[in-house]
Parts: sequence; C-alpha cells; structure tokens
Amino acid sequence: MIKKLGLVVIALGMMSCEETKKEAVPADDVVAEVEQTPIKSILTAEEQADMSPDEIIGRLKKGNENFVSNNLTQRDHSEQRRLAMIGQYPKAIVLSCVDSRVPVEDVFDLGIGDIFVARVAGNIENDDIVGSMEFATAVAGSKVVIVMGHTACGAVKHAIDNTDAASMDMNALQNLLNEIKPSMAGVENTGEVSSKNLEFTNSVIRNNAMQTVKDIRETSPKMASLENEGKIKIVAAVYDMATGKVKFM
Repeated sequence: MIKKLGLVVIALGMMSCEETKKEAVPADDVVAEVEQTPIKSILTAEEQADMSPDEIIGRLKKGNENFVSNNLTQRDHSEQRRLAMIGQYPKAIVLSCVDSRVPVEDVFDLGIGDIFVARVAGNIENDDIVGSMEFATAVAGSKVVIVMGHTACGAVKHAIDNTDAASMDMNALQNLLNEIKPSMAGVENTGEVSSKNLEFTNSVIRNNAMQTVKDIRETSPKMASLENEGKIKIVAAVYDMATGKVKFM
C-alpha cells in the first residue's frame, strides 16, 4: 500500500512539472507578443516638424519593404480614429491612380493620419489635385509629394492604344486620356506602339509619372518655391503590381 502511495506521489509530481513547463513562456515569445501590440498613437505636429523630406522618403521605403514581405504593422484603428479627431499632421501626400489594386496606405504600411491620398485615373494633375497638394504642404505641413504610377495601368494603356472614348459619349474620359498621351513622346521604342508592347508601356508609365511631377512644379509656384528651399520634395515613383515594390525615381 505504501509503495502504491509513493508511486502516485511521484506520478503527480511529474505531471505538475510537465504542466509548469507548458505554462512557462519562452522569453522570445514574450518579446514577440510585445512587438505585435497594435499601435494606438498617430503622427503628432512635433513628429511631423522633426522629419526631413529625405527621412520621410526613407520611412516610406521601409514601409514598402514591410508590405512586400507581408509584415504590415498592427494598428488599433479605433483608438487612432479617436485621436485623429484632435487634428492631422500627415507627412506626405500621394497622388495615385484610382486602380483598386493599388492600396496606397498598405503599400507604404501606413495608418490613419499618416498621409494624404489623392486619386485620379492615370495619376495626372489638374487644378483641384494641385490645390489639394498645396493644402497638404503649405497649410498642413506635409513635406513630400509623391506621384505614384503603377504597372498595368489601364488609363495609360488606353492612351497608348488611342481609344476613342468620345465616340462612346465619354468626353471627360477622352480629355483625361489626352492628358496622358504627351508622355509617349520621347520614349524610345523599337517595337509596335501598342499596350501589348510591355517594355514600351512601362516606359510610358514611368514617363507619365515624371511628367506629372514636372507639371505640378510649373502649375504651383508655391510648391516649387518650397522645394527650392528644401522644405519639401516632389518625386515620382512606380508601383509594381507583381512584386508590390515601389521604385522611386
């Protein structure tokens, strides 16, 4: 009987040790849990003021690396939304195409209050877009303006293929395509002038983004002046739909 009781005590002791082992959390796991705690804060006026245009571009590049590696930052959107009611201090404004496959905030691993986003098919500028950029920079303090084209852009493809939107009662779309067509000029091409010519199309996409940057500087003396003073930067970039990577030019 005594031997049996002894065996029971030993068995219970071993079970207790096993349970203790299971409950113990390795230090690495604790660190991982801390790192995954959702961010609740939003960008402040002080943080915006302390960053240079180059530093902001560097952070955007790092955010894009997170997006490419599927390692997006966890955020407490409810808390960020509440804090954003107090004010906004975005570090940049991005002009992107309307394409639904280009999620701008995710592409740069950003959340509520981090950037302004303007969208129009073909990422071209107009008075309203430039006015929004002037508000973002000269009024709200953003220090970087990014014109971001993307591969497989439908608007650029239709401009290249000379689609006759006007004949389909889409005069506004025709005007938009006409704004893109000048970006075809000067692009080296040894093949056919067609959206099926991928190399040519990608060159026009890049040229279109850079042309928009040039047009913004010419349209807005204020932003051109801020850039000359080193207070802001106006840059072109292209988002690769296949890889998720953004290439700055």
